[in-house]
Amino acid sequence: MFPVMIGTIVIAGIVGYASERSGFTHNGVLASIIICVGGAFLAYFLRLMFGIGFASPGLNAIASSVGALIIVPFHWRK
Repeated sequence: MFPVMIGTIVIAGIVGYASERSGFTHNGVLASIIICVGGAFLAYFLRLMFGIGFASPGLNAIASSVGALIIVPFHWRK
């Protein structure tokens, strides 16, 4: 369980950094990483408690990180 959580954090950090460097987002590197890690933690705990998610923990981390990057910045912008 613990290695899966560490892997989720690492994958989410990589997705956040790559999305900022590629121009997909314009939040700043640290903000994008924080948003991705938050979304990945949410998906990790949903999978742990309720079994909701994909079969692969890595795919859960990638999908939730990208989803958080799309939802969070657009929600707070006007």
